[in-house]
Amino acid sequence: MTESAWKSVTVDRTGSVAQVTLVGPGKHNAMGPDFWAEMPQVFAELDADPEVRAVVVAGSGRNFSYGLDLAAMGETLGPVMSGENLLAGPRTALYDDIKKMQKALNAVADCRKPVIAAVQGRCIGGGVDLIAACDVRYASADASFSIREVKVAIVADMGSLQRLPAIIGDGHLRELALTGRDIDAARAERIGLVNDVLPDAEAVLAAAHATAKEIAGNPPLVVHGIKDVLDQERAARVASGLRYVAAWNSAFLASEDLGEAIQAVFAQRAPEFKGK
Repeated sequence: MTESAWKSVTVDRTGSVAQVTLVGPGKHNAMGPDFWAEMPQVFAELDADPEVRAVVVAGSGRNFSYGLDLAAMGETLGPVMSGENLLAGPRTALYDDIKKMQKALNAVADCRKPVIAAVQGRCIGGGVDLIAACDVRYASADASFSIREVKVAIVADMGSLQRLPAIIGDGHLRELALTGRDIDAARAERIGLVNDVLPDAEAVLAAAHATAKEIAGNPPLVVHGIKDVLDQERAARVASGLRYVAAWNSAFLASEDLGEAIQAVFAQRAPEFKGK
């Protein structure tokens, strides 16, 4: 495994358990071009490595992830924000970009090795997309979660809307996706977003590794089979939903509200949405 090659993550292995740690380079592990390009490769290697039987995903520092790195993704979002030249060609290019980015989290969900998320601090937007692609989720008591995309005039398109119905149910998902509000770890546990809440970041990482080690002690082919059988029923629905939201955003993402939302983020002010 070529750990040193990655810019957005580190990969370490202890026995049969690998740990993928988000390291940025965006602030608070924000997800920029390196993350979206590297995750399919990282998880392809983990999936193919016979020595790895389970994977823990964690974030470095105080927070798990602030989600999409808006500043670093300017090349992708710039034409959409400007609203210029959005004919068939640029819209098709945006559709392709969204589908490529979706592969980063599909690689996590499709990994035959069970993936356990260890969340501390803030888990926002793409961070929620990432943990939704994991099999088991633990959180520290200080963790908070937000499907924040609505606040920046984006329909979440990396998997939360497709994967979370099976995890937290339709009602909770609609509330969180439509409001963009933060919820704390206690609420996240009540609605099933996380399996358990631990006192702090050290404890949550220890719990994730304990579960991963327990899974790794089971027959690997049976573990793969359990994942495959559990995923079979919803795989087609998730794939269809991801294609649909990619098409939706390539058609409708460009708006004055999107530009206003992103400008407001960088100016640290409240946006004024006009529905244009």
